[in-house]
Parts: sequence; structure tokens; C-alpha cells
Amino acid sequence: MKTIAISILGTSKDRRGKGDKRWDKWRPNISMCQHDDLLINRLELLFDNHAQGLANQVTEDIARVSPETEVVHHRVNFRDPWDFESVYSNLLDFARAYTFEPEYEQYLVHITTGTHVAQICLYLLTEAGYFPGRLLQTAPARNNSNLPGQYQVIDLDLSKYDQIASRFQKEHREGTSYLKGGIETNNPAFNRMIEQVEQVSIRSDAPILITGPTGAGKSQLARRIFELRKQRGQLEGGLVAVNCATLRGENAMSALFGHRKGAFTGATTQRPGLLMEADKGLLFLDEIGEMGLDEQAMLLRALEHKCFMPFGADREVTSNFQLIAGTNRDLAQLSCEGKFRADLLARIDLWTYRLPSLRERIEDLEPNIEFELETFARKSGYAVSFSKEARAAYLRFGCSPEATWPANFRDLNASIVRMGTLADGGRITTAVVEEEIQRLRHKWRRRDQSPADLRQCIESLLGPGCCETMDYYDQIKLAGVIQVCQASNSMAEAGRKLFGVSRIAKKSSNDSHRVRQLLEKYGLRFEQLSKAKTDG
Repeated sequence: MKTIAISILGTSKDRRGKGDKRWDKWRPNISMCQHDDLLINRLELLFDNHAQGLANQVTEDIARVSPETEVVHHRVNFRDPWDFESVYSNLLDFARAYTFEPEYEQYLVHITTGTHVAQICLYLLTEAGYFPGRLLQTAPARNNSNLPGQYQVIDLDLSKYDQIASRFQKEHREGTSYLKGGIETNNPAFNRMIEQVEQVSIRSDAPILITGPTGAGKSQLARRIFELRKQRGQLEGGLVAVNCATLRGENAMSALFGHRKGAFTGATTQRPGLLMEADKGLLFLDEIGEMGLDEQAMLLRALEHKCFMPFGADREVTSNFQLIAGTNRDLAQLSCEGKFRADLLARIDLWTYRLPSLRERIEDLEPNIEFELETFARKSGYAVSFSKEARAAYLRFGCSPEATWPANFRDLNASIVRMGTLADGGRITTAVVEEEIQRLRHKWRRRDQSPADLRQCIESLLGPGCCETMDYYDQIKLAGVIQVCQASNSMAEAGRKLFGVSRIAKKSSNDSHRVRQLLEKYGLRFEQLSKAKTDG
């Protein structure tokens, strides 16, 4: 494979005296071709119209020291070698016009000559892949002799540098742990999602959409994304958070986009608005599905053009912010119903992450209990812990099908706060846990699934409209069977939960068969429910 060097002619460094005296000085483009262990088969030499004579001289000198090297001249006229935009554009035009053949040639981009602006542009174009090669840095010998000096080939694939790669991995792990609040979670799908959220958070300022049920942690994740970006120096401004469900009518327009004095009755002063407050920072719009269509249209313009019109104003203002949106609603369905703009959904749907419910990642219950205990201790000023028996009883109940955790981590937080407050001497006993379990049973029984919830659970599997021919009694039974199956690893396990009492009276039992019969009545398979849980 041939080695091709791309280099700018050094109008000062490559000149270095007249006649034979020029050989007494180090000249980067000539020395590059003098190394025994670096054979340059072809040198693509870039220079402007005023340097043709020097280019000819350098070409002749290279022919003397390295007859194997072919020098090809390219005239690239930099109108102002210190103007970044002009230099970058000229070098980009050269790269696009050049025919690269990486299958047969390897390329070295020499960044020792040219202005500092040109060297930066060559680096950026190589890093972006317009020059498909590696960087070449040359330097004179340390004793300033006329020897070829030194060179270093720099590969921009940083993963090849062990120390840098390990540092990146360490920062990635730290960032991921930070986004999880330091909780060592066990759910593989959740962990993979958070790892990607960390990558996106530090590499992109595009909108992020966080979906999931109430209490799954959307607000906390948005705040941690902000704090992570702030730590990495990627945001100058602050975090502005608002629940769109609290905004209605003129108040919504004014709160989000601001208003001018006198814009409406009661507008006695000017108001900047939340989008302006989020300039150079992060705007978190929770429950974005509750936003009105007029506000959605203005938000879309603010996202695409970084400008918007305050209420009552005659001139637009600008604000450069990153958006994180949260919702527990199906925005695609709202869009089909005409309640959410399709163009706005397309704009904020670039990075979408669904936070699972606590029930969906029940293996993370125990580490989250520890987190809540630490949070309680920090706020109350004293430490609280479970007795061994109490912890086992609470975990046993919390992981059982009976524990639905409808408010997710809000339910867990409230439960730990109650037990911590009632714990004499900072010790949560079995009696405290039993009382809390009864309290949760009562709360969740009152919060039983609504007909709409049951319908959504069933129709997500059997298709829209299937509940129209099904008694509400049958809907309740079927939804319960579905939930137990989704929380079980096998039909046998689901059967033991569903038929725990009646199976004792039987001389022989086949729990799997009973579950299969129940599901087949509605055209369902256990594997189908397991897949629905994983996909969700």
C-alpha cells in the first residue's frame, strides 16, 4: 500500500536561506521525505499563486533526498490565511475534489506547516473524515542540526489509545451512575437505556423525549441530565422546569413565551417567559401532551429557529435552549386525534426513552429501598434501617403480584418515609412493616384499575374494540391473569400464583395447563405476554 502525504507549503519554514545554505536548516516538507522508516510515495503539495518558485525549489530538493517520492502541485488560494471560514472552505473544496483510494493508499495529513488556522482546519477535516487518514506531525532535531528531525503519526481513533480509552470508559461509567442517582440497578434493559442516555446527553443538544408512567422518574432523570451536561461545561444557563398541565389559556402563552407590558388586562409589567429564562440552559416541559395547539406551534418555531414572539410584542426575541420533554401519554395517538402537532412530535422524537414502571423492573426494588433510606436519613438527620426479618417481609410483599406500585417510585418513597418516621430508635421492625403492608393494600385496593386502564391492558394485546363484547367482570379477570403472567418467568410460576389455594385441594395439579387453557380462551399465548412485557 502506498503512502500519500498531504501538506501545505511552508512559505517560511520551507524557505530557510538561499543556495546551499538552505541545507543547513531543518525544512519540514523536505525532512518529511528523509526518514528511512517513512517512505512517502507521493506528496500532495498545496500552495497559492505567489509561492510557485518556492514550490519548484522544494520539489527539486525532495527529488535529491527521496527520488521515490512524486510531488504533485495543487494551487489553493487562501485569500486570507488567518480567516477561519475561508481557509476551511478552501481545504474542504480540495478534499471533496480529490480522489481518495483508501483500498490502495494510506494518507498522512501534515499539520506542521501553514498558519495555525490552516493546521486547525486540517485537523478538523481529518477528524470529520473528509481526509480519510492520520495526522503527521514533524519537528526539527533537538540539537537544531540539519538532520531530518523527528516525526509522529497520530491516529484520531482514540479508542486505540489504551489510557485515553480507559479514561473515556471511566467517565462513561461515572456519568451513567450519576444518571441513576448512584443506584446499582439490576434490570439489564434499564441499564442499557441509561448508558445510551449518558452518551446522548454529552454528545448532543437535540431534544430528548422521556415517556413512562407517573412516578417512574422522568423529572429526576431530566434534572440529572442537566446537571451532567453542566458538569461537562456544555451548558451555561440554568434548568427551567414546568408542568404543562398547570398552564391554561393566556396564562400558558404568557408563562412560556413572555409578554409585553399592556399586552392584556393585568399585564402591568413585562414578563420574559420561561423560554427566555432557559437561554443557554435546559428547558424541561413535563406533561408536554397537555400543551395547547397554539403553544405547540410557537414551541416548534422556537426549537427550529431559536426565536419566538412574546405575547403582545411586535418583534421576535431569541433564546438558545435545549429541550427535554416528558409525558405519560401516547403522543402518537394524540397526534392522530389532532390534539398534538405531528410536526412538533417529529421534532422532539429524535431521542425517545421510555422509563419502565417499578413493577416492570421489580429486581431494582431492593437497591431503590436503600436509596430511599439514605434519602430519608439525609432529610431527617438520623439513620434508619430494617431488621433482617422486617426487610425480608417487605421485599417479599414488594415483589409479589399483590404489590402493584401504581404510583411507582412515589409509592416507594412515601412508604419508606412512613416506616422511617414510625421506626423507634431508627429500627424498622416486622410490626412496622406489617402495618405498612396493610396500609398499602388498602390504598391500592381503593386505587384499583379503572375501566379505561383495564381496556388499555387488554386491547394492547387483543386489538382495539375487543372489550366491546366482553363483560366488565371478564375484563377484570383477564387483566389480572395478564398481569400475573407478565410478572412470571414461566407458566408454572404463574399457575402457582393464580391457583395457590385451589391447587392444594387437588391430588394432582398441572398449573401450566390451567394457565394455558385460560389464555387460549382469548387466543393468547404465555410467550406473547412475555414478549409484550419485554417490548414495553
